[in-house]
Amino acid sequence: MTSVPTVLFICQHNAGRSQLGAALLEHLAGDRFTATSAGLAPADAVNPAVAATVAELDMDITDRVPRAVTEADLQDADIVVLMKPGLELPATPRGKVLQWEFPNPETWDADAVRPLRDAVSAKITETLLTR
Repeated sequence: MTSVPTVLFICQHNAGRSQLGAALLEHLAGDRFTATSAGLAPADAVNPAVAATVAELDMDITDRVPRAVTEADLQDADIVVLMKPGLELPATPRGKVLQWEFPNPETWDADAVRPLRDAVSAKITETLLTR
């Protein structure tokens, strides 16, 4: 039995974009991937507007806690997705690095986050699920 690839989504605070990426990959790919997320300077909680838009897909991420990316995360991941190009990581990733550019939804409400959610979903589908 082969193990499924691990995809690590990284953004600055691990509260918005990276949480969204991991949740959407879980939703879209089922057990084809293991999805995880982390940040460089973790916030205290997941962005409520991001959690609300994910809840519309029948997923609850309100109990997830933003955390800092570690060297072990970067060694364990088969694919590292930077949700903002040029992030300075604490170590060199072992796996393939993808640099996606999505705006930070830090101050957005759910209405503003929905198009971001849909854009991240489309990027996951075209980049990760068509392999």
